[in-house]
Amino acid sequence: MTDAATPLPGWTHVYSGKVRDLYRPSDGADDGRLLVVASDRVSAFDHVLEPAIPGKGALLTSLSLWWFEQLAGADGGRAIANHLLPGQTPPAATDGRGMVVRSLDMLPVECVVRGYLTGSGWVEYQADGTVCGIPLPTGLGNGDRLPEPIFTPAYKAPLGEHDENISFERTVELVGPERAAELRDASLEIYRRAAALAEAKGLILADTKFEFGLDADGVLTLADEVLTSDSSRYWDAETWRTAETPAARMASFDKQIVRDWLAAHWDMQGTPPVVPDEIVAQTAAKYRELLERLTS
Repeated sequence: MTDAATPLPGWTHVYSGKVRDLYRPSDGADDGRLLVVASDRVSAFDHVLEPAIPGKGALLTSLSLWWFEQLAGADGGRAIANHLLPGQTPPAATDGRGMVVRSLDMLPVECVVRGYLTGSGWVEYQADGTVCGIPLPTGLGNGDRLPEPIFTPAYKAPLGEHDENISFERTVELVGPERAAELRDASLEIYRRAAALAEAKGLILADTKFEFGLDADGVLTLADEVLTSDSSRYWDAETWRTAETPAARMASFDKQIVRDWLAAHWDMQGTPPVVPDEIVAQTAAKYRELLERLTS
């Protein structure tokens, strides 16, 4: 999609997705720099909703930047290459929502890691005992922890189409056996490191998704947003242990409040209704709480 993105001196707007805007240097310099700006827009069921969530873009950007730092070695693990360009300051007009990054050759695979049984995985498990075709033990319940985290990639569909869950074998066909193994291993490593850090903060990282590209030297590089509440499910660990219903134990720090309200008040036909102020405020509070709990 495109929209009237904010004009920024020194940068030319080239693309807008549902929630992020992309810019290139306006001087035409072919130096591989890009500016990614997270907007306050919120989407659900493939629609951008009204109104936006105030402060959402800055909260998500702050969380991504913090996770990039942790994964670069601040958590004690090996350094994971990411797309941030050191020493580059986004324009002040982005209000904390911008990241200056290097251009990458993006791979057509969305790298999903699931540590808990929930969402579409729970639906499939009930029917077939599998998640994305991967057999799981019998007797698991909605929201249960999996024996081991699993890598369940998706094919990044062209603009306007839905991403498609794919097998590891299909991933090999798309990017080759060595790169597919590298994607799987890196995704599982990042998930385990992030889950351990979240656990220390009283949080559960139920699942998440990553995007990777290749730099000019062919190095696998983590890109886009990472481990935010728009790309991940986080639950409160104590609530997960003690709540009596699946809905209560899996209350997440993201826009699920918006999805639930929309599902109850819209038949998925035509233009979505305007989201009430109280739902907007509750959603903003969840984004803020997650950032504060992880980074404090």
